[in-house]
Amino acid sequence: MAKRISFKVHGEVQGVGFRYFTRKKATSYGLTGWVRNAPNSKVEGEAQGEDDVLQSFMKDINQGPRHAHVVKAEKSEIEVQDGETGFEVRH
Repeated sequence: MAKRISFKVHGEVQGVGFRYFTRKKATSYGLTGWVRNAPNSKVEGEAQGEDDVLQSFMKDINQGPRHAHVVKAEKSEIEVQDGETGFEVRH
């Protein structure tokens, strides 16, 4: 059964390719959703897919790309959205 999560990542996560890393990981897992830079030097987004896949995705997000320094990654379950076809970087 599909789930959808909202996530927010704190730390040195802007200007280090974090959004594109997130999109690459999400796409490789077959997830849908989006990611964007948020105020206060955070990255936020939503991802949708199977629970076990979302757990693996969040492990990757906690690690981040090579030049990132993730201090904390928060997530919460939200309502599933129908009709989404991919994972996008929003500006």
